[in-house]
Amino acid sequence: MSSIIFIGTSHPYRGGLAAFNERLAMEIQTWGHSVRIETFTLQYPGILFPGETQYSDGPAPEDIEIKRSVNSIWPINWISVARRIRREKPDTVILRYWLPFMAPCLGTIARIIKKNGHTRIISLLDNIIPHEKRPGDAFLTRYFVKNVDGFIAMSRSVLSELDLFNTDKPRIYSPHPVFDNFGETISRDAALDKLRLDPSYRYILFFGLIRDYKGLDIMINAFAHKKLRNIKVRLLVVGEFYVSRAPYDELIKKHKLEKEISVYPHFVPNKDVAKWFCASDIIAQPYKSATQSGITQIGYHFNKPMLVTNVGGLSEIIPHGKGGYVVNTDPGEVAEALIDFFSNDRYDDFVRGIKSEKDKYRWDKMVKNLFLLDDSIKK
Repeated sequence: MSSIIFIGTSHPYRGGLAAFNERLAMEIQTWGHSVRIETFTLQYPGILFPGETQYSDGPAPEDIEIKRSVNSIWPINWISVARRIRREKPDTVILRYWLPFMAPCLGTIARIIKKNGHTRIISLLDNIIPHEKRPGDAFLTRYFVKNVDGFIAMSRSVLSELDLFNTDKPRIYSPHPVFDNFGETISRDAALDKLRLDPSYRYILFFGLIRDYKGLDIMINAFAHKKLRNIKVRLLVVGEFYVSRAPYDELIKKHKLEKEISVYPHFVPNKDVAKWFCASDIIAQPYKSATQSGITQIGYHFNKPMLVTNVGGLSEIIPHGKGGYVVNTDPGEVAEALIDFFSNDRYDDFVRGIKSEKDKYRWDKMVKNLFLLDDSIKK
């Protein structure tokens, strides 16, 4: 049995990072290993956090040990946490890396822990180059990478980008598993009833925290296409805005789509995710940049056709013409795909395609890859 410490977001924090980390920890435990998540006492300073709250109002997950210990902006804390873990001598420490902002904290903790000559440091990479770039990003990421022994990338694009910072440390590609921790599928009619949506319409779902790189403007412009307007379909925009909402509202008004686009500008708690996905006919992710996406894997869980753009790792996950569409970041192409979907009634065919692909994205496959990587870097 291995002892593993996972440093990353977890309860009481909310969102996809926390949900993923908790689910992975549970899967590792089913393999007979000891796992503890060390999460943050402070993740983002309030001044840097654009949302309503960082915290979940739900209960902590059962059967996972979670310790709040890490302050992302306090170096004295990093040293204290790292020295404690160094003395504990876990076999492996997993660091979740998604923003250069976290590099000083996580890189310093890794550097100190490694001095015990026993613990292996593995990073689970969401991004190596951030979607929203800032001066100093490369310097910070280089510092982090230097202090890690091996890497798991959840998209081939991130695996390739890692070469910009290091070419010789062990690494492995292991795609984001199906997000199966958002409840069971319910019927379309039940979901529509719970959301009080008109069952005579078909629905496109744009879901998740809203940032400019996610292409909501592309989606709105596509939805204004004349042929699509002749189909009885509505667009659901569901998620908290991490940017100004005003430009998107103006675009909706410009196209006179106020009655056809419904905006629910709030974070969706885990218990309510199923309703939105089960009510929808297709999930749209017209992103301008991407690596991988948890939204795609929620779509897989609920067996939903998906439309993604040909950026980052999204096209690796959705087989074009089998489980949905892969198009360029162009409103016209997005619109034509959606017109094809509804006009030719492709829902059932794409659902079968999605179901046939799901086996690739099992959690046990990610754990297997984790230990393959761990074995390759044992000291």
